[in-house]
Amino acid sequence: MFWGRVWAGRKKGKSIMTVTKDHLNLGKGQDILPIQRIDYVEFYVGNARQAAHYYRTVFGFEIVAYKGLETGSRDTTSYVLRQNKITFVVTGALNPESPVAEHVKLHGDGVKDIAFLVDDVNKVYTEVTARGARSIQEPVDLQDRYGHVRKAVIGVYGDTTHTFIQRGDYIGPFLPGYQAFEGPASLSKVGLSSLDHMVANVGWNEMEPWVEFYRKVMGFSQLASFDDKDISTEYTALMSKVMQNGNGRVKLPINEPAPGTRKSQVEEYLDFYRGPGIQHLALTTGNILKTVEELRRRGVDFIRVPDTYYENLAERVGHIKEPLDEIRRLGLLVDRDDEGYLVQIFTRPQADRPTFFFEIIQRHHARSFGKGNFKALFEAIEADQALRGTL
Repeated sequence: MFWGRVWAGRKKGKSIMTVTKDHLNLGKGQDILPIQRIDYVEFYVGNARQAAHYYRTVFGFEIVAYKGLETGSRDTTSYVLRQNKITFVVTGALNPESPVAEHVKLHGDGVKDIAFLVDDVNKVYTEVTARGARSIQEPVDLQDRYGHVRKAVIGVYGDTTHTFIQRGDYIGPFLPGYQAFEGPASLSKVGLSSLDHMVANVGWNEMEPWVEFYRKVMGFSQLASFDDKDISTEYTALMSKVMQNGNGRVKLPINEPAPGTRKSQVEEYLDFYRGPGIQHLALTTGNILKTVEELRRRGVDFIRVPDTYYENLAERVGHIKEPLDEIRRLGLLVDRDDEGYLVQIFTRPQADRPTFFFEIIQRHHARSFGKGNFKALFEAIEADQALRGTL
């Protein structure tokens, strides 16, 4: 089965994706895709140099590697940024005919690729394509004086891709074709430590087919599910299911719109991004008070929930380590589940189009995704939509 591009716009019609049992006949609990971790996230952007500068000076990432004209790349320029266990790649086009330029023209700045580190690219690629994954690039070796890397690429929702990386004993700064970055000393980090989860927005009636894709093609399992009763306000609603890989290191909530009286945040995203894609990345921190304070000082703009959210907060969530007055001052959200609690906050869109944004999250043993904050958060998002005239 061939998994093509899916984009249903705002139509509430039937899904154009199907799943055939012949390709997807897997046993329960079988992990067909053992992933070590997320290797990197690649963004396609209009200006890679400026994007790299932004993530370095504002979010505290270190630029560790570079590919461009000076390294022999005639089509694209890329900067590799790292902070603890998080690696971003920002890639821009060097000519208007580049696929990167076409991607940015259609979608604006956004996430193009999620790369997974695996032990055996050939095995993974063979498994997932046999189950219907759309091949973008067959396994290929990349080599330079630091060793070799093997990679393959498949397509998923919209123009988003997943790369499978097998690094072996490669000792270079990032990948073959990149050189170590030489530039100004990095600014201090802001305390971001890892990628907690990544959220995808898909079109009407497309959540369940993509849930089945990750379950039966990629070997993921469902961690949580939220319907329009869980995620709704007076005006809008959405539905979401959270998928995770076998070792739990990759978590992917998948959102789709639900009927409402006005345009939801998912519909706004789909309209401006021109199709499905990554809505936001959640980045963990060990001290959210310090991290958010510093990000605010550096100019990051966060969504602010109404002050009424903080009335009776202590009664709702119980005892927490962080001072409640600091929680309120910084506009943080708190939620508790059976295993602990979490503190989170969401930035406003990171580019001109109201599409991609970040979540900053600190978990105190909680494994949930802030269900108790959904209503207040989405009302705040709707207030921003109203200002943009897109609600």
